[in-house]
Amino acid sequence: MSLRVVALLAAGLSVGVPALAREATKSTVAVREKEPALSPARERQKRCGTEWRGLSAADKTAKGPTWPQFYSRCVKRLKAS
Repeated sequence: MSLRVVALLAAGLSVGVPALAREATKSTVAVREKEPALSPARERQKRCGTEWRGLSAADKTAKGPTWPQFYSRCVKRLKAS
């Protein structure tokens, strides 16, 4: 008897899970669509990333051999300007 109850509960829960997942996806998409522009921090990150990818290996060594070092300097420079 108790196995039937457990089986019915499990079947009922498994049916509701995909619906909940779909709802979460819809709300996430709606939030993303409402964002009009990038935040200033995200904009700086993208700009510094573009600069980093454009540097040669020698330039990277001179400006900061790792991304965190380069990014820190780049953000300070962009905030100052």
